[in-house]
Amino acid sequence: MSEITLNLIAISVFSVTMLILLGPLLSISPEGLATVTATLLGLVTIDQLGWQGRGGRLLIDWLSQRSPEYCDRIVRHEAGHFLTAYLLGIPIDAYTLTAWEALKAGIDGTGGVIFKTDEIDQAVKIGKISQQEIDRYCTVWMAGIAAEEITYGKAEGGHDDCIKLNLLWQQINRPLAEVPLKQRWSTLQAKTLIEKQPDAYSALIDAMAERKPVCECCDLIEQHLQTAEA
Repeated sequence: MSEITLNLIAISVFSVTMLILLGPLLSISPEGLATVTATLLGLVTIDQLGWQGRGGRLLIDWLSQRSPEYCDRIVRHEAGHFLTAYLLGIPIDAYTLTAWEALKAGIDGTGGVIFKTDEIDQAVKIGKISQQEIDRYCTVWMAGIAAEEITYGKAEGGHDDCIKLNLLWQQINRPLAEVPLKQRWSTLQAKTLIEKQPDAYSALIDAMAERKPVCECCDLIEQHLQTAEA
């Protein structure tokens, strides 16, 4: 059961509990409480079976967006992915910062940086992926966690990123016991890249928060990289 599903169930249980406690004050009958409970549980079931949990993701993300710290954490996480992908020469197609933006873009999940993976997908398919390519993509996948750790000391996001690295290891038939070490190594590499370009990273965070186009975000990175090198 996914974390989103558990959160949605927790919200449903909390809502029902509050209705039970406040029911007498609000003159809600036991039959009414039973109807509300059945409706909430039915919606959770429909969401999981019919919408693959998309409704739950939208609700949880919408509620979470009320928190400025949550929004800041998300943009810093995604800016970490964006910056490292740019620095490592991986083309970026788009980015989203909320579940609603992701849904409108036809992307599963609560948001993220979408970069081209044709190169690595083809390399894995024909069994000719180089260690350099593995390192590049693993570093980008772990960059969101690295970005959060730089600012907050620990990461709350990154579950899907770890899954991507895990799946790659399965596809290339490498021992899964190596995955934790690779995650730590890649996170360290990403931290180093981000910390070496604080101005570019800061400018990128502001640009992404304003939903600037990818091309403008890349131009800003380049401008601040030139300033850093000057």
